[in-house]
Amino acid sequence: MSPLSLSLAMGDYDRTRALVDGRVSIDGVSPIPMLLSPEEMFFRAFRHQAFDISELSLSSYSISVARGDAHYVAVPVFLSRAFRHSSIYIRTDRGIETPADLKGRRIGVAEYQLSANVWARGILDEHHGVKSSAIEWVRGGMDTPGRPEKIKVTLPPDISMQDAPEGSTLNGMLAAGEIDGFIGPRWPRCFAEGHPHVGRLWKDTIGAAETYFRQTRIFPIMHLLGVRRSLADAHPWLPGALLKGFSAAKQLAQTALADTSATKVTMPFVEDTLNRAQTLMGDDPWSYGLAPNRHVLEKFLEYHHGQGLSPRHVAVTELFHPSTAETYSL
Repeated sequence: MSPLSLSLAMGDYDRTRALVDGRVSIDGVSPIPMLLSPEEMFFRAFRHQAFDISELSLSSYSISVARGDAHYVAVPVFLSRAFRHSSIYIRTDRGIETPADLKGRRIGVAEYQLSANVWARGILDEHHGVKSSAIEWVRGGMDTPGRPEKIKVTLPPDISMQDAPEGSTLNGMLAAGEIDGFIGPRWPRCFAEGHPHVGRLWKDTIGAAETYFRQTRIFPIMHLLGVRRSLADAHPWLPGALLKGFSAAKQLAQTALADTSATKVTMPFVEDTLNRAQTLMGDDPWSYGLAPNRHVLEKFLEYHHGQGLSPRHVAVTELFHPSTAETYSL
């Protein structure tokens, strides 16, 4: 049997690079890799089902599962994870010192349903008593006016949402003081450029994230891997082959990261940062598979439904192809 020639859309990560350069193969598959930004990849995947295999937004995928119109079925390969305490930006000249000070403020978001925003709002609500209904939300493009939403959502009636003025961007509004803050997976350009009145809500974001992890044991998941549902139905071995291949590629990346003879990434303090993460989170902080991540996914789906994004509470097992729920062992 000839390998399946399948398009594969994903980010350019150390944990996937071995699949691109051929050091790791996917059983039965000849992939055609496309290394894309999340914005392009997700827009094309959810609007046009453009890829056979694609990295997917956990939030957008959960919406499609809840609505019963998911064109992809997921594999528990979590290509993007991040603590989202670093994703909340504020005007530092507005008296915002604690999460409670966000109540009544105007906060920008590129899309309300982004996975990073689901996590940030859930953390603000559950751990700091700041409900989403207490904030005035402003939606718009970060650097380009009029960003379209990849998935249309109907928000609960108690959520105040308005579009940014025509021709305006969230970065420009934050820099000019027209909004009080911003929440999102990318930092606003004015923050990166050192705007004197734009900072993060938590000044010590690593410390805040470590405290959160000790309390919850949650390392938030942002993206997972999806395969076109029709392909999984026709080739039921395919989801398991993807889990095997992507896991092998991640293991190569982790081995390289731990090699302290000469650091493999262009950043100081790699050994110390890795040791700090493993001391807190265990030997495999970036785990794949359902079993070690069930509690993380359950919390996300709780937040997702509670924030009105999914019309019903989706069960974790509904997300994944059944063949990926467990793996063999010797």
